[in-house]
Amino acid sequence: MQNTLQFKNTNITFSVEGKGATIVLLHGFLENISMWSSVKTALSKRNKVICIDLLGHGKSECIGYVHSMELMAEAVEAVLKHLRIRKSIVIGHSMGGYVALAFAEKNLSKIKGLCLMNSTSLPDDDERKTLRARANKMIQTNFKNMVRLSFANLFSEKSRNNFKDEMQSALNEAMQTPIQGYIACQEGMRIRPNRIDVLKNNDFKKLFIIGEKDPVLKSQELIEEAKETNSESVVFEEGHMSHIENKTALITTLKKFVKTC
Repeated sequence: MQNTLQFKNTNITFSVEGKGATIVLLHGFLENISMWSSVKTALSKRNKVICIDLLGHGKSECIGYVHSMELMAEAVEAVLKHLRIRKSIVIGHSMGGYVALAFAEKNLSKIKGLCLMNSTSLPDDDERKTLRARANKMIQTNFKNMVRLSFANLFSEKSRNNFKDEMQSALNEAMQTPIQGYIACQEGMRIRPNRIDVLKNNDFKKLFIIGEKDPVLKSQELIEEAKETNSESVVFEEGHMSHIENKTALITTLKKFVKTC
């Protein structure tokens, strides 16, 4: 069941299922809470699972044209405060991982565990920043083609053939993202700071889920980042979309991680 909360005069949509220790699931760019369908079903059998539509995605509205990771983390904090959640395990996919880190930075006492799924604590390099700025200009006149291209680039070549139906379903959801939401989150990701110290300086449970063929984030660099921050890491054989490309293995891995927290 989906619920709505007012945050800074804007509607934030979220869902709550199950009972037990709290798990917060944060989706990535051009996604929404629907991406967690299989994961939520599996984890909510023994836990309370909260899924949140981040600003400008799903049924949550936009606030201006810059959705910083800090602003989106404030929205997450507002939902958890509304639900009277004191501690939680936070799992973030891609951009959701950036938001999870921003949330953890301000709310360390509320973190039982943090999983970066196809994500990183490091900021964009100069090339990536340039690409985001260029995309924000192009999206204003070529939305559909830009979203299609962005989405196709998230999957390994093998997965594009093996998961055509799942890709199309995810693409259909991505197409519902408003242009303002696209621009605001691209800008928020472009300006996000280095948060590796959030992982380095804290001893809550930490996990990196890595796609060996991830076309967005280099797997070997993520493995080194996990070692540097004393985090566990699990490497799957496909790309950036582990919830589609390696769904069964992902659910098994997340169940184990939740138990360790």
